[in-house]
Amino acid sequence: MPSVPFAGCDLQAPCATPSGRAALDRLQAWPGEHRVAVGLSGGVDSSLTAALLVAAGWQVEGLTLWLMSGKGACCAEGLVDAAAVCEQLGVPHHVVDSRQQFREQIVDFLVKGYAEGVTPLPCSRCNREVKFAPMLHWARQERGLERIATGHYARVRHAEAADPLPVPGDGVGRHQLLRGRDARKDQSYFLYDLPQDVLGKLVFPLGELCKDDTRAEAARLGLRTASKAESQDLCLADHHGSMRAFLDAYLTPRPGDIVLVDGTVIGHHDGIEHFTIGQRKGLGVAWREPLHVVRLDAQRQQVVVAPRAEAARSSCTVGAINWVSMAPPAEPLAVQVQVRYRSEPVSALFTPLPTQDVDRAAARPSRGRLDFAVPQFSITPGQAAVFYAEDVLLGGGLIQIET
Repeated sequence: MPSVPFAGCDLQAPCATPSGRAALDRLQAWPGEHRVAVGLSGGVDSSLTAALLVAAGWQVEGLTLWLMSGKGACCAEGLVDAAAVCEQLGVPHHVVDSRQQFREQIVDFLVKGYAEGVTPLPCSRCNREVKFAPMLHWARQERGLERIATGHYARVRHAEAADPLPVPGDGVGRHQLLRGRDARKDQSYFLYDLPQDVLGKLVFPLGELCKDDTRAEAARLGLRTASKAESQDLCLADHHGSMRAFLDAYLTPRPGDIVLVDGTVIGHHDGIEHFTIGQRKGLGVAWREPLHVVRLDAQRQQVVVAPRAEAARSSCTVGAINWVSMAPPAEPLAVQVQVRYRSEPVSALFTPLPTQDVDRAAARPSRGRLDFAVPQFSITPGQAAVFYAEDVLLGGGLIQIET
C-alpha cells in the first residue's frame, strides 16, 4: 500500500457541489461497519466512488474484475487506471481473473442469442452473474468485507430504513431499488435482476449526484480519471472494434432474404445477427417508404420488415421476472415500464401468467403479460421490460415473445 494516501489529491478542499457534500454526509452517517470493497473499472464514476468513501473515513479496498484483454473500460486500460487510482488514494487494489466466467455467461450467451434471432441484453446479466454477486462473494471470502460499492447512478433504500417508499404491492421487508437522481444517467434499468441478498449489501455513493457533480468532485480531489472520456459502447464491441466484428468472429456467415410481412422478397442479407427489431438504417434495400425490422426468423434466416405503422405492438409477454421492491403480484398491476434502456417509461397493465413447465426449474419463474396504454415500437425479444412506480423499480424480466 502506498505510504501517502491521496497523493496529489486535495482532500481538505471544500466540496465542489452541494450534492458532493451531501454524499459525504450520507457516507459518514451510514449505519454499521464502514468497510467496503469498491468495484473499480478505471473510469471516473468508480474512481470518485472510492475517493468519496475514503474521504468519509471508510476502510476501502479496490477490486477490479479482469474480464478480457484489450482496450476498453473493463480491460487493459481500465486495469491500469484502476490500479493508479488506488495508488493515488492509498488503498489496496485487487484484480480477480473473471475471464472464464465472462466468456461462459456473456460471450457464449450473446452468440447463442444472436444466432437464434434474439437481441440479448448482456449488461443486466453481467451485473447479476459476473459482477455483483461474485464480487460480494470474493470480498467476503478473501477480505472479510460485507459490503461492496460501485459507481452506478442508482439508489438502494435498505429494508431497515424507517421511511420505505410506497409500492403498489407487498414490499414488506424488501430492499428497494430506486432510480438515480440524474435522469440522464440513471442505470437502475441494468440492475433489475439483482437479488435481495446482494441489494442489501450495496452502496451507491453517486446515486444522488448528476454527472456534472461527479466530474467536479473528481477534479476537486485531483483524480487522474477526472476528465477521462466515457466508454460509449458495449465492452465487447469496444474490444473488437464494433458489434458486427465481434459477431463475425464467432458466427459463420448465414445469408438469407429480407422479406415483407407477406413473404415478398425485397433484398438479401449476410446474417440475421446483424439486425435488430426496429432498425431502419442499414437494411440495404430500396422501397417506396421507410421500412423497419419487425421480426427475425432464425429458422428461415429471414429479416422481416414493414412500414413503421405496422411495427408497433400493443402487448408482449415477459418471463424470467425478478421482483425487486415488491413481492410477485397475484392480480393485475398498473405499472410504468421501460422496454429499452433509453426509452421513456410508458403506462401498461401487467397481468400475471401461469408458470410454464419450462420455467419451474428456473431461478426466476415468474412471467406475465404487458398491455400497453399506447402501442409500442421496437418490442424486442431478449431485451428487458423493467417496471417502475415513480422512482421505485418494482421488477423486470426478459421480453420472450410478441403477441
